[in-house]
Amino acid sequence: MVLASKPDLTTELQDRLRFEMLIADLSLRFVSVPADRVDREIEGAQRAICECLGLEHSSLWQASTQNPDELVLTHLYRDPELPVPPTRMSATQFFPWLLSKLMTGQVVSVPNTAEGPPEASTDRETWRRFGMKSTLSFPLSVGGGAVFGVVSFDAARKPWSCPEPLQKRLQLVAQVFANALERKRAEKKLRESEARLSLAAESANAGLWTLDSETGHIWATDKTYELLGLSPGEGLNLDKFLDHIHIEDRETVSHVIQEAVRTGDDSRVEYRIQRPDGSVRWIGARGRKQAGSDGEPDLLMGVIIDITQAKYVELRLNAESQYLKEEIAIDGRFADIVGQSVSLKKVFEQIEQVSPTDSIVLITGETGTGKELVARAIHNLSRRKERVMVKVDCSSLPPTLIESELFGREKGAYTGALTKQIGRFELAHGSTLFLDEIGELPLELQAKLLRVVQEGQFERLGSPRTVSVDVRVIAATNRDLAERVEEGLFRRDLYYRLNVFSIHLPPLRERRDDIPLLTWRFVRELERKMGKKIESIPKKTMEMLQAYPWPGNVRELRNAVEQGLIVSNGPELELRSRDVGETALLTSLKRVERQHILAVLERTGGRVKGTGGAAEILGMKPTTLYTMMQRLGIPSRHSKYDASN
Repeated sequence: MVLASKPDLTTELQDRLRFEMLIADLSLRFVSVPADRVDREIEGAQRAICECLGLEHSSLWQASTQNPDELVLTHLYRDPELPVPPTRMSATQFFPWLLSKLMTGQVVSVPNTAEGPPEASTDRETWRRFGMKSTLSFPLSVGGGAVFGVVSFDAARKPWSCPEPLQKRLQLVAQVFANALERKRAEKKLRESEARLSLAAESANAGLWTLDSETGHIWATDKTYELLGLSPGEGLNLDKFLDHIHIEDRETVSHVIQEAVRTGDDSRVEYRIQRPDGSVRWIGARGRKQAGSDGEPDLLMGVIIDITQAKYVELRLNAESQYLKEEIAIDGRFADIVGQSVSLKKVFEQIEQVSPTDSIVLITGETGTGKELVARAIHNLSRRKERVMVKVDCSSLPPTLIESELFGREKGAYTGALTKQIGRFELAHGSTLFLDEIGELPLELQAKLLRVVQEGQFERLGSPRTVSVDVRVIAATNRDLAERVEEGLFRRDLYYRLNVFSIHLPPLRERRDDIPLLTWRFVRELERKMGKKIESIPKKTMEMLQAYPWPGNVRELRNAVEQGLIVSNGPELELRSRDVGETALLTSLKRVERQHILAVLERTGGRVKGTGGAAEILGMKPTTLYTMMQRLGIPSRHSKYDASN
């Protein structure tokens, strides 16, 4: 289920308008593309269509120059996670059944490749090998001629059934590709290509136009006249066109046209038109200069489409999310720590107080609250900031290796010690050493740590020589060290030595006012990596994020935002119900935590550790999850997990 704050019709309208704009853009792009750019433009179009439709693969095959009866792979877009194809692939070898259908001019749709016909055994094996769940393939031909190629659009994550209207639009795309490839081969006249490509533009409800830069005369399709609210018999020139543009946009459009003619660069503009019936419509336009030859004038060719509905949706979404678009970090000195809550401001004050000193700092807080970020902020504001802070995760190293990791070793110190190793304390000389999860340090090493913390001295494993270092120690833990002292699991003297200056990080559920800022910070950080642009987060979605208890704290919130970005296909962040517990709005905090953990355990079949385990999904260490399960009365092994229990 996708969480949304407005009717599904609006989302469907956005998707449809976005895809139709894409088709119109592709139609224009291929009108006058030079022959040496056809291949690059096709691969770009494959990528754009797959990204718009949420597909992971598209391939284009053409007749081999050596053997016209053989089709070979020439153009490919694929998700990087999919298997890499061989350097040379023949359709006859890998897809004999599919090829036999396509070569007769049939469009072939296989919504579930695992259920392909018995005679397609070779094809099914190829689909399985390369991770294809569904495929939709179109033959490439021009003017009713022989099929000379094939283009397919494929789904790898889950089976996909293409609706008939969308299939027809993709068939038009296939025709656009076929026309471009044929033009590349035979260098057919530009006028013939324009006639074929205009069909694709009209199917996307777009109008084509051509402006003579010398006379100002405009040739336009009937759809262009319709969008402008004019009659085709009236005729059109540049002055008449500008008269119909809204007075506030007229100067902008005129300037864009002049610059496009002068520079030859592609142009894009959005403007309002005042139609004869008094209505105002938003128009999106793109144009490209076509240089004249043999004394002919330069032409500006382009496409327009009505974007009124999309524009109104955009304006509404901007208004809805405007209150969240503010400065994310309150102070440049703490650029990586996001928040403005009272509890976090107290943490900022403590960082400023202790940073100029060399005092030991103990940072406490639940997993995922940002303890390492605080340690880095302290280091970056200290006199040691010119050197890199060294980190040791005491929970990730086995007891047999942690001593040599911290204090180093000599060659031959123990079996397998083939080389000399410098420990982290020596590496951090003159800098800061961050000991993360200090509560997991084995009891037998705590005495040696106490000595180096007090005196700055230690011996490497296998060496009697004392090493002296100047290191500032910052320790962090998600455990109650005082409680571990009482249990005999942590030395009392070491605890007092580390607890000189303590900073406690509040869990995310205690700083809910920071969740909008954190959410936008993660959106901006992740959208660049994913090549997406999020303009708004629905108010109801943000309220749900603020109501949820976040047992995994900031780390879990980041994971939820990343999952939302993955499934978001438009400018609005979409979050699935499994990413954010809806019951958090209605139930107590403890019950929500328990229900959420039980729901995740249900999904993983009770598995806590490892890839895809509950701890990884919740963004916390397995030891932390076990502790939380014990506190909430959840046994570590269930035969059945029931979130309603």
